[in-house]
Amino acid sequence: MQEQYNPHDIEPQVQKNWEQEQTFKVTEQPGKEKFYCLCMFPYPSGRLHMGHVRNYTLGDVISRYQRMQGKNVLQPMGWDAFGLPAENAAIKHKTAPAKWTYENIDYMKKQLKQLGFGYDWDREIATCRPEYYRWEQWFFTKLYEKGLVYKKMATVNWDPVDQTVLANEQVVDGRGWRSGALVEQKEIPQWFVKITAYAEELLNDLDQMDEWPEQVKTMQRNWIGRSEGVEIKFTVAGEQDSFEVYTTRPDTIFGVSYVGVAAGHPLAVKAAATNPKLAEFIEHCKNTKVAEADMATMEKLGMDTGLKAIHPLTGEEVPIWVANFVLMDYGSGAVMAVPAHDERDFEFANKYNLPLKAVILDEQGQAPDLSEQAYTEKGTLFNSGQFDGLDFQAGFDAIAQELKSQGKGEKKVNYRLRDWGVSRQRYWGSPIPMLNLENGDVVPVPEDQLPVILPEDVEMDGVKSPIKADPSWAETTYKGEKAFHETDTFDTFMESSWYYAKFCSTSDEVMLDPKAANYWLPVDQYIGGIEHAILHLLYARFFHKLLRDTGLVESDEPFKRLLTQGMVLADAFYFEDEKNGQNWISPLDVQVERDDKGRITKATHAQTGQSLEYAGMSKMSKSKNNGIDPQLMVEKYGADTVRLFMMFAAPAEQTLEWQDSAVDGAHRFLRRIWRQCYELTSAGSNEAYDVTALSQDQQELRRELHKTIAKVSDDIGRRQTFNTAIAAIMELMNRITKQDYSNATTRAIGYEAMQAVILMLSPITPHICHVLWQELGHSDSIETAPWPVADKEAMVEQTKLVIVQVNGKLRAKLTVAADADKDTVQKLAMEDENAARFIEGKTIRKVIYVPGKLLNIVAN
Repeated sequence: MQEQYNPHDIEPQVQKNWEQEQTFKVTEQPGKEKFYCLCMFPYPSGRLHMGHVRNYTLGDVISRYQRMQGKNVLQPMGWDAFGLPAENAAIKHKTAPAKWTYENIDYMKKQLKQLGFGYDWDREIATCRPEYYRWEQWFFTKLYEKGLVYKKMATVNWDPVDQTVLANEQVVDGRGWRSGALVEQKEIPQWFVKITAYAEELLNDLDQMDEWPEQVKTMQRNWIGRSEGVEIKFTVAGEQDSFEVYTTRPDTIFGVSYVGVAAGHPLAVKAAATNPKLAEFIEHCKNTKVAEADMATMEKLGMDTGLKAIHPLTGEEVPIWVANFVLMDYGSGAVMAVPAHDERDFEFANKYNLPLKAVILDEQGQAPDLSEQAYTEKGTLFNSGQFDGLDFQAGFDAIAQELKSQGKGEKKVNYRLRDWGVSRQRYWGSPIPMLNLENGDVVPVPEDQLPVILPEDVEMDGVKSPIKADPSWAETTYKGEKAFHETDTFDTFMESSWYYAKFCSTSDEVMLDPKAANYWLPVDQYIGGIEHAILHLLYARFFHKLLRDTGLVESDEPFKRLLTQGMVLADAFYFEDEKNGQNWISPLDVQVERDDKGRITKATHAQTGQSLEYAGMSKMSKSKNNGIDPQLMVEKYGADTVRLFMMFAAPAEQTLEWQDSAVDGAHRFLRRIWRQCYELTSAGSNEAYDVTALSQDQQELRRELHKTIAKVSDDIGRRQTFNTAIAAIMELMNRITKQDYSNATTRAIGYEAMQAVILMLSPITPHICHVLWQELGHSDSIETAPWPVADKEAMVEQTKLVIVQVNGKLRAKLTVAADADKDTVQKLAMEDENAARFIEGKTIRKVIYVPGKLLNIVAN
């Protein structure tokens, strides 16, 4: 073999071999245990970033490890290709979104191959291809037929620049997350899928998902937000109108001092018709960001409608106010306000001098102090008529029963979860497969007319969707009558909610082949960022249940085990210009000086020598110019070094701090492995040896080898602590490199040890291991080799190192038989020259022995 490790020579050759041999192509093999490993697929932005590399390296390591366990492993890759960024890029670069997207896919695919990821590329999908979204459209029409899809007017966050609806999470400080434009509240017709019909199942099934992080399950539980309460009917004084409010605290109903309604509530609209000031206030509320997350901190504003509500139990009249903290799309858009026992209601009441009526006693059994804040704890009822003296649960039940007996309320389970609005007004997305007829009816596009093709050769003007701007695109016929295609497109979460299933089924003639889908599903290991914990993962779980109820899959959940990897951080540097603006400099262009603890003490621009400020470590981002291009690292070190660093630098779930010195260290370790194999093969051939005739040193080397195999197997397979697995291999390498391989038996154990090292590293650094496996004399490919198995007998220790103390101070170290008893070890200690010096002439008072570890002789 060649003496020097050169990744740029070997990596392209190994990748070519994988491609020629179709190493990672798989088919269903009934009777053979399968393993489906999937990383969240990327948006084709143009280039991979280090977050991608970390995510996909984790998936590839797990996939390769499971393949070595003898399993039939599927690891596919595709592209989450629709979405607004492609439109923005197309406008900027004066091209079509499709052209920009396909070019990016080609480039990123080459990058993934350069990094050595073992994907079955025959299963590649791009969600913008008609053969993919055709089945999404078909499925939507089936859901419509089942009554799980509907259209209604809805108040949405409208981005006037990007001309699209934004989810609450896409509105930051009242502005669109991409355009930065002030977001407006707008009422437009929207298509919805009834995720609320599955709320209870989505919540309950979390209890069965033992291999998901608790943090993610908690986030989903909170998002679904199940609550038990009472829906109460209020009537309007002097009117025929009535309305419902939902409350989880019916025990406080006697403390109601006003009712709050949302700006879009029918009562608010009715009152505003004759009150211009109220109409103006309502308009202001509609154009104010009102996401639930902002409720606690936003200023509470309101206006009296002049209408009165009749309290359902006391008959008293309470004012009805429009309040900006009441959301029309949550519950009924109306709340019974109990300012004595709710902080939000308390703040509002104090602002507008509304009454505070305490009806819950404090812990001391006294009326609570309401001078500074509401009393929100549960307790004993008072000022509540016949219900005085009841505790929370008894009060809850008794009041609910009284309301029910009067026909004014009933117990109800409510959810924070809202139905999934899937309409988007952008162009680059799957057309929603519905037709608007001239008579006003809406019908699904017939199956034989699917897919509704999105035209790809378009010009973007940055204002209006091309399919909305071109009336002819929408024109069609339905049963001989004129009809118009829906010009909204699907939310891209629709595409990402079922791609995992499509990977299992290679036929374009059906949405899913149930036989193939049920062989591979559920996904055994899913990997992606925790930022997708709620929306993507919840929608995918929902979609899976829809697929199940349509008969396409049998399992209840899509993902068995979930790993959420941490972010990649890098140093950030900047200088201030004459306007006090921060100009960020890439870490690759910075020279630093460090103190003896490795802390940066000075930073200068490598080209100009300008002094720079160090801003600490932060997430790699364009805004701080601290992203490290994976391509540059692969070109400098090779893919295996980048992969090794990614797996070693930090536990998978934690943030990873990019350090050039640590990357250098990973590269040096691979050179060391290469060098050790070179020296081993140069020293002579590998011969069989007699396990029973080994020297003590040879036994210890072999014992360390098999203990390492056991630890690495557990770290990768069960614990998924890849960094500790690599650390164990490094410790073993320290032992291996210290041996004298002129002895044939030691050399044979060295071959055994290096073969195990190469096998254990092959999921992490597959290129170098592919070559070294053959250099060590194997004619087969390492990709078909099994994972090494620890020899339990070899791990049994024949000897132990015992520390000898005299009066608590270290005086000797003895190597004794593993089963040596106290008397034997004491005798050896007394014979040790150094220990004996400190015992001579003294009386032994006590001897303490910790078997195989410590002997302490107390003497005076």
